[in-house]
Amino acid sequence: MDNLLHLDRTLDELDPPRWAAPAADATHLVRKVHELRRVPLGELRPADLRTLITQRVALPYVLPLAVRLLIEEPLLDAYFYEGDLLLAAVEAPPAAWAVLPDLGERLRIVIKELPEAAVADLPRGAAEEIARFVARLGPSSR
Repeated sequence: MDNLLHLDRTLDELDPPRWAAPAADATHLVRKVHELRRVPLGELRPADLRTLITQRVALPYVLPLAVRLLIEEPLLDAYFYEGDLLLAAVEAPPAAWAVLPDLGERLRIVIKELPEAAVADLPRGAAEEIARFVARLGPSSR
């Protein structure tokens, strides 16, 4: 989790180039993502991490922060429902996890320890997405 060493820095600093201000007619989501790029990593909340992950922004910096939280509380309710941060993380592109193989393995272990009933209670399709993540990062892929 080397990227956690930069908790006092922002994504604009760590993930160049700095983004220009959003257009005047930008959506709320676009304005929010631009704003989050200027927040020090250590101040990002679970909902912020979920937003950045689902928008595929600076994943090498954001995924380690999310996994750190998910190790402690795998079904964390970041904003919408229990497990929404986990689902956002496992839906990150395989290429993002390819550069973070140890982190992906740690998350895979956490997922495998979840009770089946807990995963079954997630929204439709979540269990299948989580299973795909576990299979993709399984021992045979390493």
